[in-house]
Amino acid sequence: MYSSLLLLCFLIGCVAGLRSMMAPAIICATAYVQWIHLEKTPLAFLDTIAALSIFTLFAIGELIVDKLPKTPARTAPVGLIARIITGGLCGAALAMSAGKGVPVGILLGSLGGITGAFVGYNVRHGLVTHMNLPDFVVAVVEDLLAISGGLFVVSKM
Repeated sequence: MYSSLLLLCFLIGCVAGLRSMMAPAIICATAYVQWIHLEKTPLAFLDTIAALSIFTLFAIGELIVDKLPKTPARTAPVGLIARIITGGLCGAALAMSAGKGVPVGILLGSLGGITGAFVGYNVRHGLVTHMNLPDFVVAVVEDLLAISGGLFVVSKM
């Protein structure tokens, strides 16, 4: 159903909003194991061991760097732009895999990236400042949410 695909494009963008490299790492992994099909599309490169390795290393690095005290907010320009781009890329991948409207997939993935970035930032900030929870603990829970959420999204393809 087309409306569920649109929702999945938005949600994978939300994952990118939480962790910009996790969403493409998940897309690469699911393409590599053939859960989604990108062969003979402009995004076929995501279905390679090289792309899977690179995005996985970037995702692991992001999980580590996110916990450092000097890491800029995800809503800062560079981080936000990365989330818009990776959200759009992942939305496009899901749309291409389903043989549906790629521009809409890009748009919804990008909007999901923006949404995930701001909602994730505000929820984390609120939990740390108003509920006095340790930032590290909240960040790890957010990591787990991004990973499980991304896997949930692609499992519905």
